[in-house]
Parts: sequence; structure tokens; C-alpha cells
Amino acid sequence: MRIDILTVMPEALESPLNCSILQRAQDKGLVEFHIHNLRDWSTRKHRKVDDYPFSGDAGMVMQIEPVYRCIEQLKSERNYDDVIFTSPDGDILDQPMANALSLAENLIILCGHYKGVDFRIREHLVTREISIGNYVLTGGELPAAVIADAVVRLIPGAIGDEQSALSDSFQDNLLEAPIYTRPAEFNGWKVPDVLLSGNFAKIEQWKMEQALKRTRELRPELLK
Repeated sequence: MRIDILTVMPEALESPLNCSILQRAQDKGLVEFHIHNLRDWSTRKHRKVDDYPFSGDAGMVMQIEPVYRCIEQLKSERNYDDVIFTSPDGDILDQPMANALSLAENLIILCGHYKGVDFRIREHLVTREISIGNYVLTGGELPAAVIADAVVRLIPGAIGDEQSALSDSFQDNLLEAPIYTRPAEFNGWKVPDVLLSGNFAKIEQWKMEQALKRTRELRPELLK
């Protein structure tokens, strides 16, 4: 998989994309991240990429020209499954969406900034808008990193134990059952006996019961 990320703050992506599972996936050749500074496609003085909105509202707006030039160059070099814009009013990122995106070969993620982007970018250049929640951030770099993490960890080989990703919360619209490790008792707090029984049928039944219980209590909307 190749993921191209378009941003005016490339330094904001250096750390989250180059550690843990994402770094190991790159080392294994499973994913390539290419960060593009949109200022490199600006023809204005001081490499500016924003301007005042025609509406007279406060704030600055990302211009269409640098974004268009960058996307057109990338698309001339290869085909892309999606051009994603990180936006507070996009579709909320969830596990089924991450599962679907993990099957893509090439993705572009455009990070918004300032007051927003010229709406023509969203009308004519973007194929999908994704939000990571109903709140506003300074820029789209953190959402881009979240999308990348959610997607790349699902690529076969990215995680040593692939079953671990398949049993994560939300994969079956259920929260994960409680998990424990040694010691079996600490400070008087005990691990449930069933997990120490060695009876795998009973353990699986307990895990399903607990997953349903936690989902009903914490995220009942998932059961709908």
C-alpha cells in the first residue's frame, strides 16, 4: 500500500508515522508513506497556500491551485483508490471503513488547515471525506495519522499476530471482552476462574457474554 499525505505541516506527521506498528510495516515493505508539503506547489510569494474568503468571514482558506497541482501530478504517476479529505463533517471513521480502506492499493489524504479549504476542492478533487469525531482540530494531520494507523495495522503482516487485529473491539460491532495477564491474583483482585480453567469452550462463551454485556452497558447503539 502507498499513502500520500498532502499537508502544510509535514513535521506534524513525522513522529506518529515512524514508530511502533507503522514503522514496522514500512520496514517490511507493506506500506509506503509519502508526505508532500503543499507549499512546494505554490507559485505565490513566500510559498503561501491560503487567502481570505470571498464571504468576508474571519480566518484564511486553503487555495485550490496548490492542491490541484499536487493531486494531478500524483494521479499522473499512478491510480488512486480514493482521495480522502480529513473534515469534521465527513463520515465518521469506524472499523468497517478501516477494513475497507485496508484493501486499497494507493490512497491520498488531504489535510485541511486554517479555516478550511476552497469548497471546489471538495466538489471536484476529493472522493471521500472522513472525520474522526464531532470536534474541530487545528489541522487534519492528526486525523490523517489516525486513519493511517487504523488502516495499516489491518494489512496482513503488519501485526505479528493477525488474529489480534481480527479480535479487536468493533470488528463484530461488539466491544472486546476484558483481558488479563499474570499474576492471577494481585492485591486481592482475582482473574475470573473461567480464564484459568483451560476449558476453551467455556472461555469463548464467557468472552462472548462479556462482550455483549460491555457493549450493552457502554455502547448500546452498536447492537442496533
